[in-house]
Amino acid sequence: MGNLVQCCHTLSNYFKCKDTPAQGEAERSPLLSSEESECESPSLPDNLEEDQLTVSTGLTNPALEPEHFLFPDIILSSNLGGDMTLVEPMVCLLVSEEEEGVRADETGDEGQERSSSWAIRGYSEVETQTEGETQMGTGVQTQTESQEEVQAQTETLVCHYETLAREMSALTRSGITEDQAVDVWDESEIMEQVEAQTNEHTSNTMEDTDLKEPIKDKELNLKSESDSMMHGEHHVTNMNENMENFDNYCLDQKQATEQNSVKTEHVPSNPNMDQSEDCADLFISFTSTKEEEIDSKACLQGGLESKKALQKMEEEQEKAGVKQMALFSVDRLFQVAAHIKAPPRQSEEIPEDDPSENPSSDERKQLSIRDIVDLQETSFTVRIQPPGTESFELQVSGQMLVAELHQVLMDHEITCHRTCFSLQQGGNVLDSLTMLRSIQGIQEGVLIKVVEDSYSVRDARLHLRHTRDLLRSLDPTDAYNGVNCSSLSYLTFYTRGDRGSESVGSRRNSEIEFVDFKPPEYILPGYKERPLSPLQPLRDDWKPLQCLRVLTMSSWNPPPGNRKMHGDLMYLNVLTMENKELNITSSTRGFYLNQSTAFNFNPKPAAPKTLCHSLVELLSQVSPAFRKNFGTLQKKRVQQHPYERIAAPFQLFTWIARQGDHSLDCVRAEETHTSRMGQDEHTAGQSRDWNEELQGCRELSRSSLEERLHRERCMFKTNCDFVAAATQGAVAVIDGNVMPLNPGEPPHMQMFIWNNLFFSLGFDISDHYRPLGGNTAAHAAAICDLRGAQAYSSVDREGLHTLGTAVVDYRGIRVIAQTIVPGILEKNQEQSVVYGSNDYGKTVVTHPRFLYLLDETCKPLRILRHQVMDHNNGPVELCSGIETKGIMGNDGRAYILDLLRTFPPDLNFQLTVTKDRSEVPEECQSHGYPQRHPHSLGSLRPELIEAFIQHRYELYVKMVSNGLKEELKATEQNEELVFDPSVVETDFQEKDLIAKACRAVGSASDCCFDIRFNPDVCSPGVRFPSECVEDVQRQKQLLWDAAAFLLTHQIPTFLRDCLDNVAVPMDGATLTSALHQRGVNVRYLGTVLQELDRMVEKERLSHIQRLSISEVIIRSAKHIFRTFLQDVEPAAFSAAVSHFLNCLLSPSSCVPDSCADELLSRRRSRRRRNHGGRVATLTDSVWTRLNPSELWVKIKTEAEKYYHYTIESESIDEVIEKRSLQRISLLREIAIKTGIQVQLKEYAFESRHKPVFGEEDVVNIFPVVKHLRHTSTDATWLVQQAQVAVQQGLLKEGYELINQALTLFSSVCGVLHEDVCVCLRLLGRISYIFGDYANALSHQEKAVMSSERVQGIEHPQTIQDYTHLALYCFAGGRPQTSLQLLYRARYLTLLVIGEDHPHVALLDTMLGLILHGLMEYDLSLKFLQNALTLTSKYHSATSLKYAQSHHLLATVYERKGEFRLALQHEKEAYSIYKSQIKEDHENIKESSEYLKSLTQQAVILQKAINSIYSKTPSACIPPPKFSTPSLHTILQQLNLACEITLISLSATDMLELKAKLKVKVEVEELDKKT
Repeated sequence: MGNLVQCCHTLSNYFKCKDTPAQGEAERSPLLSSEESECESPSLPDNLEEDQLTVSTGLTNPALEPEHFLFPDIILSSNLGGDMTLVEPMVCLLVSEEEEGVRADETGDEGQERSSSWAIRGYSEVETQTEGETQMGTGVQTQTESQEEVQAQTETLVCHYETLAREMSALTRSGITEDQAVDVWDESEIMEQVEAQTNEHTSNTMEDTDLKEPIKDKELNLKSESDSMMHGEHHVTNMNENMENFDNYCLDQKQATEQNSVKTEHVPSNPNMDQSEDCADLFISFTSTKEEEIDSKACLQGGLESKKALQKMEEEQEKAGVKQMALFSVDRLFQVAAHIKAPPRQSEEIPEDDPSENPSSDERKQLSIRDIVDLQETSFTVRIQPPGTESFELQVSGQMLVAELHQVLMDHEITCHRTCFSLQQGGNVLDSLTMLRSIQGIQEGVLIKVVEDSYSVRDARLHLRHTRDLLRSLDPTDAYNGVNCSSLSYLTFYTRGDRGSESVGSRRNSEIEFVDFKPPEYILPGYKERPLSPLQPLRDDWKPLQCLRVLTMSSWNPPPGNRKMHGDLMYLNVLTMENKELNITSSTRGFYLNQSTAFNFNPKPAAPKTLCHSLVELLSQVSPAFRKNFGTLQKKRVQQHPYERIAAPFQLFTWIARQGDHSLDCVRAEETHTSRMGQDEHTAGQSRDWNEELQGCRELSRSSLEERLHRERCMFKTNCDFVAAATQGAVAVIDGNVMPLNPGEPPHMQMFIWNNLFFSLGFDISDHYRPLGGNTAAHAAAICDLRGAQAYSSVDREGLHTLGTAVVDYRGIRVIAQTIVPGILEKNQEQSVVYGSNDYGKTVVTHPRFLYLLDETCKPLRILRHQVMDHNNGPVELCSGIETKGIMGNDGRAYILDLLRTFPPDLNFQLTVTKDRSEVPEECQSHGYPQRHPHSLGSLRPELIEAFIQHRYELYVKMVSNGLKEELKATEQNEELVFDPSVVETDFQEKDLIAKACRAVGSASDCCFDIRFNPDVCSPGVRFPSECVEDVQRQKQLLWDAAAFLLTHQIPTFLRDCLDNVAVPMDGATLTSALHQRGVNVRYLGTVLQELDRMVEKERLSHIQRLSISEVIIRSAKHIFRTFLQDVEPAAFSAAVSHFLNCLLSPSSCVPDSCADELLSRRRSRRRRNHGGRVATLTDSVWTRLNPSELWVKIKTEAEKYYHYTIESESIDEVIEKRSLQRISLLREIAIKTGIQVQLKEYAFESRHKPVFGEEDVVNIFPVVKHLRHTSTDATWLVQQAQVAVQQGLLKEGYELINQALTLFSSVCGVLHEDVCVCLRLLGRISYIFGDYANALSHQEKAVMSSERVQGIEHPQTIQDYTHLALYCFAGGRPQTSLQLLYRARYLTLLVIGEDHPHVALLDTMLGLILHGLMEYDLSLKFLQNALTLTSKYHSATSLKYAQSHHLLATVYERKGEFRLALQHEKEAYSIYKSQIKEDHENIKESSEYLKSLTQQAVILQKAINSIYSKTPSACIPPPKFSTPSLHTILQQLNLACEITLISLSATDMLELKAKLKVKVEVEELDKKT
């Protein structure tokens, strides 16, 4: 961004003296991405990149962070997403299932759907509305809270949810009856008492007692402030100078202690057991006066019970009128991240000095919810009257714009062929930018007429494009080519076959036997080959349905002047399926046939002389084949799900595609050779002013919810359009289609302006980045700058403006696209910059306006306000890094640029390693740091900063609390401590105590905790005043402490989470996301691998080791590929790329393909006597000299230099064999990171006779785009509150809040967006918990399709979504669909990571269970045996998951009659149970009884066999007791495998529990009084 100033200066000098290079001040080079920011995925722009652009304001939302979801998003991005987590429920809740509801274990009648026990209000989204919302959605940069604050927020939520529940039930159209509703107060009261009881029972197992003991002591009676909780901010950000929020922290810690106690399981038989492996994590233990427990392993008994026993029990309970309560555990889906905070919502940005304008959090929350309900409740039905046809009904939303209704009608089956029309109601034309609900007369049943308008040239071109889109609506070519925001989705290919089939529970066994459940051979356990063809299966509904042979522009265009006077706009040529040539005139009134031919111009109308307003109507009249095929095409199109049809907000590029035929396309041809409707220099007067649009959107009002939604929607849509234009312009620049502003300069120094955007290249111009690392630093600067822009954009300080920015990597060159500051091209460099420095501190200026604006961003960004010396040796005050520049635009706005130093530097990586090691902590030195790095722009991630600050805050609280305790003991006040902030201010000793604690933890203030970082401490050329030397040294030491904290805390945390299966990455993107979420940069991969090697249980992390080594190799290869491609001539791109891939992945000796062009051979024959022709020149190109051994040496060198990891293998073949890597997985990774697209075919990687890749196998090279991300802050806040509600057992309220968030996200970002996916997954899970399988299926199906469209068909998040959709399908009575989905998920997992992975164990367990239930025992055994092997490896041989695997195998062997093997496996399960849980545990009893049953059956069978062999006449073979597994039992085991547990409690049990808790509370209150 800041390089714009340098570029303008360079241009000025260039035009002054074209014969000499630009002289003067050092120039700022283009924004380039840092490798440590690790955001390289071209096809995953919303997960990996999203995670990278997270800012230190806490803009990583735990509510939306992949790590904390059941289905983690890698966005991240989209931020996507994210860290793949297996579901590990953490907290158990009590939820009421009403008596009249059908529980999950009840079977319905044949052909009858299951009913829900709770009438859930459906999401009010209208399908027709979603179809019209195109180009909406992007990755999310959201906000996070700490785990402690979540617990604090729950107290306030419980107090208000009764009122909210009444308001919601009155305002919504859910239809929930009073009988169906859950008693919110009783429920929350129970949860509070359960937490208190379990806290006492399990407090001895808590960790970190040194910090938590003083907090959990009942000497402190502190209260929290509801305002800070409802603001959703972390307590660190709310600390003021009188220590008011010390109260908040202590209460938060106390509640977190209670919460942790709930999570702690009771396993007295083996206290050293790994807690994460114990299935006791799934339950809560209740302790009563009689030491009664609700057994924490009760769910495992489901596999040991028969269906008849369950039905008998249910009948008895129904006769007795017993209500059922479900005790279930909350998934990680509903957990909020620890040590992360959330910034204030925009609605809360009210000046603190005006209390009259600062409403309470309760009022703000209730007002917000009422506004959202109003938005949801404004849906109604209108009648649409098209011309010439009957009217039809259409459901619309009141918040829909008239322009959006226009788009909906353009997609509707009846009106899709119309584009040029207006909408009228009561004779009045509706304004396109007006909301429907604000139009007078718009109400239920109103008639809206579609009125045909006159065409202009632009309208005619749009109509032609729309017609072309309709004719190609079923063609996936656009998705393969990466155009028109089209992408692939295959979910319906696997779900349509079993739709509408009967429930399996109603089928007879004989009917099931005729269904073929056999999986494809390539997904069976042990199959080594990884075919690519199934990745993109051929779909029948995608078969081309040709309506016309040719539709193209006529050569008679443009119309002559006399025909323009008659209204002619353009001419078209058409060849129908009947081989009839038609010449069509497009006029202002519509379309008609003319009498022109190929060689004779005659514009007069031809027979039939019919004028039609749409081209489709005209063609339908003149071509019967067109009418028939177009009708069939439309039927297939409308049968598609809306999520398959609408455009995504950003283009997703697929790394592999089928090779299709190149067909005639007049629209494509014209868009290539014409102005593209004002998108280039030919029509500069119509170009969009991107800067004015972006800044104007930011300046929109945000006082009400409706205004905020409008503002965020405008910002999102404008940013989407800007990114699309920037991408198109960057590709045009590299392709040579844009003229440079300075053509006389070397190519790497050239700059461009196109479509009101400024483009520069990622090279070090005029050695500006030489002090930072040269070209490497220039390349890294762009992403650092982009991350800074994202940080300031997310803080959203009114009056402070940043430039629209996108970074595009294309064909080895980085291009930075920026909006243009008004007037910057008219000023010289010195006049432009009024704040900051442009020469690394030689000259520094400041400005009061920028100081005022930036000062308010210092607190959320953790930046210390500091002083530096200017060129006159005078102090200058700054509120940012010295390289941040402030510019006043001609529009009067204050712009900040060059934000690459927004985050504090990482001292572990330095360009020049310091020789003085005295200041380096021992922790860093023990890990070999500091290390020399290729550039000095490495910075600490915002997630690390927040984790470090929270860690220091905990130390601060511990020091203060211990000091206060000692002081109170000295004054004999040790009975109860009441902490009053006013006392601290008046008591000198307490002030001194706080000051000491502040100094000890590195606080910037002596009176309160406030840690901030000086970004200029280690900047080259920066000088500080002499009086600040001591402060600067402390600030530098604070940076060293943060760097050491990363090594000693965050990296071990990452490995521990992987060991506990909290984080289960599948590919490079998810590995990067998992590291980023814990504040670890990818440049630390070498350290991660070293730490992993030191671990005792490193075998259980073999998948992390494989992924990390693969990532180091692929990223190093990407760095080499970038420079490799810069030396390739355009005619040899495909040959060069295929040669590089052969050198990297082919085991054979690689010979570069010659340019196989017929013209070359003719040239060579003519010049044979001279130079051998062009083939010899091509063979002598630099890229052809690369060979596999040379490439491998470069990769090893790059890995050592950049990631500080030594690869000891001598070739990549050795690494692949030693580490069990997959070549197909490596191909996918390198293609995604570099933008390569290869042909979909089976590659012979094991062939040693010829190269794997040929020239034709490289189909395309796509740009890899990184950009800013916008989302809905109100919706993000609602998701956070929903998580808090669900954690407290308020499922209905949580469901409503998520539903409201879904409405807001859809309104702002569109339906194809990662945030929408998150909401859909949450809604699906809650619906599943309540037994509403139809709703769960509907929500999850949308989530899967959205995931496929936004993140990719083989993205790990998509695999997770497929897995849980399969669970819902089986529960809903669709086992065949469930199997197909699991087969698809297993295939994708094998393709991405291979078979040796923890997620494969889950998939195989689920497949084995379902096949077992369908009596496919042989197939079930194959999958369950493989699951047993993987579970033993990744969960240890003593875990309860391993016991469950043994038990499942025992049940299958029993059904097969192999009792000896069944006994063997059940004995293993029994021994694990016995070693891990108590003797009187129900699981041990059930397992023991099952062993006895198996033994008896084995004895009986053996006796019968012996009798037969002894030929005893009285031998009688007893009938085998082979029981068919009940589907309820299978579903129970599936839930357990997915770590979703439901325990049924009767109403009597609940009443007894309530009574016991009530007595306990009364006793405690009595004790307090006495």
